[in-house]
Amino acid sequence: MKYLVHISRFLVGVLFIISGLIKLNDPLGFSYKLQEYFSADVLNIPFLEPYALVISVFVVVFEVVLGVFLLIGYKPKFSVWSLLLMIVFFTFLTFYSAYFDKVKDCGCFGDALKLTPWESFTKDIILLFFVLILFIGVKHIKPLFNQLPTTMLALASFVFSLWFGYHVLMHLPSKDFRAYKIGDNLLENMAIPDDAPKAVQEFTWTFKINGEEEEIVTNGSYPTVDGDYIGVETKVIKEGYEPPILDFSIETEDGDVTQEILQKGNLIMIVSYNLDTAEKEGLDKIKIFSDEAIKKGYNVIGLTSSGTEAKQRIKEDYKLNFDFYLCDEKALKTVVRSNPGVLELDKGTVKQKLHWNDFEDLVLEELPNAMLDLNFDLKDELNEIYKLDQGVREIYFAKTKEEKDAIAENLNLPIQDEALGYMKVWNDLDSLNLIKVEEIIKEHGYPGKSMVGEPANETVWYVIQHSSKIPEYLSLIKEAAAKGDLDKDLVAMMEDRNLMQEGKEQIYGTQGTTLSRNTNNPTDIIWPIKDPQNVNKLREEAGFKETVESYAKRLYGEDFEFKNYTLKEVKQLDKDND
Repeated sequence: MKYLVHISRFLVGVLFIISGLIKLNDPLGFSYKLQEYFSADVLNIPFLEPYALVISVFVVVFEVVLGVFLLIGYKPKFSVWSLLLMIVFFTFLTFYSAYFDKVKDCGCFGDALKLTPWESFTKDIILLFFVLILFIGVKHIKPLFNQLPTTMLALASFVFSLWFGYHVLMHLPSKDFRAYKIGDNLLENMAIPDDAPKAVQEFTWTFKINGEEEEIVTNGSYPTVDGDYIGVETKVIKEGYEPPILDFSIETEDGDVTQEILQKGNLIMIVSYNLDTAEKEGLDKIKIFSDEAIKKGYNVIGLTSSGTEAKQRIKEDYKLNFDFYLCDEKALKTVVRSNPGVLELDKGTVKQKLHWNDFEDLVLEELPNAMLDLNFDLKDELNEIYKLDQGVREIYFAKTKEEKDAIAENLNLPIQDEALGYMKVWNDLDSLNLIKVEEIIKEHGYPGKSMVGEPANETVWYVIQHSSKIPEYLSLIKEAAAKGDLDKDLVAMMEDRNLMQEGKEQIYGTQGTTLSRNTNNPTDIIWPIKDPQNVNKLREEAGFKETVESYAKRLYGEDFEFKNYTLKEVKQLDKDND
């Protein structure tokens, strides 16, 4: 019995220490697993979910300490009783999880070793056997050293466990076992090889044949039988290949952009699974860090599971100069154990990953496209001008009074009783915005890409485009485009707008108008084009991606038929409709 106790003592002690240290390396990860157990779908004790982290740290520290206590022979009765109670509890938990198929992975060894629920239960049964041996033979457990060194070792194990747990919580796990660790390529970890084994399924079909129900089992093909189909049940016989990353996606309102984003080089990904619970100090650091990254030429994005309102609020409150994309909360908790956290990626490969406490340690080189002279204060001012410039036009095109009022409220503009009231607001804002951009031009020149980045570099262009001062500033716009501070297609649009305002034929076909707007018979047209035969060639040279015909349909609807009117025809048509 004595030797059996010694063997059990060694096996149980070592296993508890290893299991505890793995979980202590990532207490946040274990707390997420506990939250899963506490949820209404499993143990139905959701009131414990807010305390999951505290419970997680206590359990794993206790697990490590008990393992050390057992090995060195410190307080054997206390150690064995504690081990017995702990293993009984874990055995019940894993059985419940396995039998009711509630939790797919117990988290016993964190992300280092994945066990199925039944494998976890089997492991706990074996451990329970050895712990019972220790319980029966507790008298054979003697201290390895004298009282003082034994006590000191016990205390040291406790202090070390607490320090290590605190350290990884304030930084990141010392050892990352997840598929998002430094050196991993996320695109590769999401891919399924062509020769990967596929899942084998069994299909049980139920038919009514000759008045009786019969079951037919196939590998998926629909059985050829004479009878009425009732239903089918499927069962996985053999699991297929599952890539390391299953649930990670980056989404916008327009759809999934995961591949597009991850294929970018020099990408800074700021992760906050929940913006409402993110550390304020971390968000403060994000502002400073992200602005510096943008200046050095990096693509900066945010990932969160929070809704549009939270994203907009955080962006405005902290004056962040990047956009947040949508991602699953569980996936983001797996990406980085920090809220917020940061990753540097290059075409999907993780180069650096840091806790918000360590943002200062992120090393970013100055890239060839660096914009060190970016003026973020001016950028913020231009973004606000752009928001009002475009927002007041959204009000005009909104179909209902309710829609108009909602947009106005979002822009902090006064609610108007009539549509004409909003037209006055439109005109007043255009005048005010023009004054602002003229002051900006006087102080800074044209604020282009090198000064405010994109899309803020277009704000001044929009305001001038919507004014009567195009002739005064057209040369400035052309100069900005020549320097690369503005896209050349915008110059073409302004040239066309200027020609239309002067009553002349446009060049690129970018301007449309509505004739007899104030009558019951308004007519939408593309303003007359000087050289309609070559207009699409000229558009291509100017940087446009679509033909004038396609552009016209996008402007006025799919039913719109493009026709190139002459100036004389336009005058006559406008006159006839009066």
